[in-house]
Parts: sequence; C-alpha cells; structure tokens
Amino acid sequence: MQEFHGELQWGMTIDVDKCTGCKACVVACRAENNVAVVGAEQAAMGRIMDWLRIERIHHGTYPHVHVDFIPMLCQQCGAAPCESVCPVFAAVHTHDGLNGQVYNRCIGTRVCANNCPYHVRMFNFTYPTWPEPMEKLLNPDVTVRNEGIMEKCTFCVQRIRRGTLDAKVEKREVYDGEVRPACEQACAAEALTFGLLTDSESAVSKHYDRNKFRSVLLHNEHDTRPNVVYLRPDRDPAPLESVTPLGNKSHGDHGHQENHSEMKPSAEATPAPEPAASATPVTEATPAVTASPRG
Repeated sequence: MQEFHGELQWGMTIDVDKCTGCKACVVACRAENNVAVVGAEQAAMGRIMDWLRIERIHHGTYPHVHVDFIPMLCQQCGAAPCESVCPVFAAVHTHDGLNGQVYNRCIGTRVCANNCPYHVRMFNFTYPTWPEPMEKLLNPDVTVRNEGIMEKCTFCVQRIRRGTLDAKVEKREVYDGEVRPACEQACAAEALTFGLLTDSESAVSKHYDRNKFRSVLLHNEHDTRPNVVYLRPDRDPAPLESVTPLGNKSHGDHGHQENHSEMKPSAEATPAPEPAASATPVTEATPAVTASPRG
C-alpha cells in the first residue's frame, strides 16, 4: 500500500460491502472517547461532535436503488495535511503512524480542519456537557477536552498504549487482535479490521492482500497516504437491473413461450363457464317481474 517509515504502523480496512449502517460504531466511539453531547441547538448549526460518521451513497433510480454505507473517520494519514499547517504543533505524527492531537497545545485556530480533505476534525464550540447521569459514565483513560480546541479520532490510542505497554512489561510483541478500537469491537457485521500493517501475518494485512482488487484510498490524489483502506462492494449487479415488464418476451426464452402456449387453452376456458352464463337470464327476468304490478 505504501512505505512505512516507523517501526510500527497501525491501520484499518473497512469493507463497505459488509457495513449495514447500524451506527453501533458511532455509539461505541462516543462512549469510549468521552465525546460530548452538544444538544439540539448546536447540532442545528452543524456543530455535531462525532469522531466517526456514516456516509450514505445511493446508486440507481427508484425502485431499483441500493445504498452503500461508508464509515468516515480520521484516515491516520502518512503525510497528513493537518500536521503541516498547525502553528503550535498540536497536530503531530507519532512513532507508530498515528495522527496525534496534543490538546493542551491547541489554541483553536481551526486551520487543521480547513486543510483536512476528509472533514473529520471537530471543534469544541462550547464547554462539553453530558445529561445526567451520563457524566458518571466517562472513561477515566481519556481526557475530557475543553472548550475551544480541536479533536478527532485517535484509533482509540489509549487502548493502543495499554496494549503496547503490557507487551513491553511482559517482554513480548503485541499479539494480533490484542488491541481493538471501540468501533471495530462494536461492529456486528465485522466490516472493520484493525491491526498492524507492518506485520504481514496480521489479520488486517491478510485481509488487505486478499482484497487488493477492491481496495480504495480516499483522496489519495492529494498524496495524503491514508492508513485506512476501503474495500468497494463486490456484489452481483443483477438485483439492481431493471425487471422486464410482464408480457414482454425475450428472444431466447423459447421454453417459456411454449409454456405460455400450452396454458392458453385453459386460460380461454376459464372465462366462459356454463353456470355463469345461465345466471344471466335470471337477472334479465327480474325487471319483467317488477314491471307486472305497474301494469
């Protein structure tokens, strides 16, 4: 996919063909990373604080329409355009290939959000609040961000650091699947696969190798070198094709034409049953019976 300059490189594959748009990953991300509830007023102004959103792409025309659901999160770019424009170096590149965010450095210029082609960096316009009793459910491993700073998806860096530190204490390598972000853990369809791209034996590397023909790097024309690989749908296009109207015969369906011709005698016999014909004189005779008292 690309050259890795660090010792480790975390990455993810997202199979669009499996995603059902249930938004379980969005809910898990909010709960794990203490994403604030902005309220209806802020949401109406477009100030939603989701680190992960579900994009919808419609294909076809009614009634033959299909919808693809695309989870959109920080792509953890190898050449991140947000890092080069930050005046206080709050957006940094970590040793394991993550686009880190140092919250206590950020001064809220928002130039990183303007330079991000994926629109996945969020700004805290108000002090973060949670409805009761949700403030008691905050994750102690994640900082509660203050007003006026930028935040974004971090691949659940708190889980990555805990897994790597545990492996270091035990003097071993990080097991494949030992570190899982909240979005991957909550995905019931298993559309997300996370792991080390630098490990050829990891699940994410094998998944990418098997599906290279479906792989897509979003906005890589800007040379962002994203470490999130999307796998385009590989479905049968037949259900999306228009259905032939009834009565139109195709040239190659000789067997169907013979079946229709065999059914014609029975179809012609059904509209004219003898009992139904005998019932018609009775209805014609009723006016004559009613007319006799008038005479």
